[in-house]
Amino acid sequence: MRRSVAAAAAVVLVLEALGFALVHWIMGIAVRHQQMSLAGLDPGAMAAGAWAAGVAMALFLIACAAVLVRMARRDRAPGRVGRIALLLCAVTHGVLGAALAAPVGWAAYAVMMVVLGFVVLTLVLYAGQTPQAVRRDAPDGSTPPPPVAPAAV
Repeated sequence: MRRSVAAAAAVVLVLEALGFALVHWIMGIAVRHQQMSLAGLDPGAMAAGAWAAGVAMALFLIACAAVLVRMARRDRAPGRVGRIALLLCAVTHGVLGAALAAPVGWAAYAVMMVVLGFVVLTLVLYAGQTPQAVRRDAPDGSTPPPPVAPAAV
């Protein structure tokens, strides 16, 4: 079950990354064509900022999806960096879901909470497994004895 949840979460994050990139691309085009400034900013600069934000968010989501794919392929918990990235992804989805409820609607909130649920479920399913413990296991399934602590002087 862990592998299928991680794979499904990866697919959902890739689809969401494509959606974020598309929405930010459309917003950049709209800002550029309206020829209005916000506090004296150039419309071209605002369009470039929208496109950069879309690319940055899409790359972050694809990186998180790559961590999830690696988890699904190896059936192992992620390392420290991967776990932090997935936690940041979960927090981002929680905040964005709360922020999208009023201006966009409850459907957007529900979608963000479903993605949040996938990411959190994946983290919870792999929570009891540490990457170091898995790497220490011998190929034949036996576990080597724990390392001996140095004697106190």
